[in-house]
Amino acid sequence: MSIEQLKERLFAEGENTGFTDLELYYEKKESLTIGLYEGEVDKYDFSDVQGASVRGLYNGKTGYAYTEKFDEDSVSFLLKNAVENAELIENEPEELFTGKAEYEEIEFYSPELDAVKPEEMIQFLQEVEKKILAYDPRVKKVTTSQMQNQKSEKGLFHDKGLELKEANNFLLFYVSILVQENDELKSGFVFRITKDFNELDADTIVKEVVEQGVSMLGERNYPNKKYPVVLKNEAAASLLSTFTSSFSAQAVQDSRSRLQGKLGEKIAAEHVNLIDNPFLPTGIQSATFDSEGVPTRKLNIVEEGHLQTYFHNLKTAKKDGVETTGHAHRGSYRGSVEVSPSNFYIEPANQTVEQLYAEIEEGIIITDLAGLHSGADPISGDFSLAADGYYVKDGKVVGPTKQMTVAGNFFEMLQDIEEIGSDLIFSPMSFNGYIGSPSLKIKGLAITID
Repeated sequence: MSIEQLKERLFAEGENTGFTDLELYYEKKESLTIGLYEGEVDKYDFSDVQGASVRGLYNGKTGYAYTEKFDEDSVSFLLKNAVENAELIENEPEELFTGKAEYEEIEFYSPELDAVKPEEMIQFLQEVEKKILAYDPRVKKVTTSQMQNQKSEKGLFHDKGLELKEANNFLLFYVSILVQENDELKSGFVFRITKDFNELDADTIVKEVVEQGVSMLGERNYPNKKYPVVLKNEAAASLLSTFTSSFSAQAVQDSRSRLQGKLGEKIAAEHVNLIDNPFLPTGIQSATFDSEGVPTRKLNIVEEGHLQTYFHNLKTAKKDGVETTGHAHRGSYRGSVEVSPSNFYIEPANQTVEQLYAEIEEGIIITDLAGLHSGADPISGDFSLAADGYYVKDGKVVGPTKQMTVAGNFFEMLQDIEEIGSDLIFSPMSFNGYIGSPSLKIKGLAITID
């Protein structure tokens, strides 16, 4: 049974069952993951997952149900389970989006990626691995070499006439290495997301990953104190990702955000802008409609340091007496409607990383953060995290530090951003949308070097 047939049957029988509002959401995801180990393919996984869910009002209460099967029995199964769910669970009724709307006409799907053959992916991975091992004798091993071609399709329909469909795809590449000098071992990694397989350049990747790993050799201790810090883009993006939930109206209304009651107030340095842009061509979360069918739009969440809005879905917006911002989100067809950003990032400026630390007499560059789930409190903003990086003296990089612990408060740090880099990058490890940042120069953070 096609999704169109499922929809028609569902809406017809749903009305007879007693549903006053009924919505059908579906998604389909395909991915091919190829991994190499010592030049040979050791991972070749194809995944094909699809599912659908219904959400509807039954006797004034909202019920959910989902299925992975699109057949004759699915309609009665979905409606029966949605009724039971509505009767058993106490919740506020959720409304469907029925307003008149115009949607941006943007195509996020790249047909060219469909043409990329598995043999081409394998050949590229082998080329990168071979060149890495030949680049520097201190490279001991390529620990991970992987590529994934992923595509997704989603649709949203309801019995009031809404019909929306959209597709997206992208290619992910990841390589990590181990380097050694005497008894010292260090690692390096490179992550790429692209819609153009041909823009991946093996030589550029090899140079970046090897030089990153080698640059961490020769680590030393330095005094423990509060330093001016340059937070490199990947580290800054991962830190922003950890605290992104604080900008959600859902967290604010549940008293789980330090930003509660801060609308219109200055929460960051005046040159800081935080933007949510659902129309980024390469954004993993790019879309023209959210999970409730509301048109998405580019928003300044923080403008010149001032908090302009929270992320809203229909439910949180109604509670606050405002319009939804188009940030309804489902983690999958199995999940309920939550709140989440799309492509959320700190707006880049025009400084290079070198310019950010050129005037620092004594400071630290942080390149990587670890322990974000256990060492950070997303409500208070406090964090104490393991970090890697370099010591800076008189505007010059002296060398790598031994592993550090960096401690501070995220919301205070936003106020202490002195300069912003031009090197915007998005974190590959975020579960709160697609989160990005350029490198940031911070007035001061407490550094303890083991």
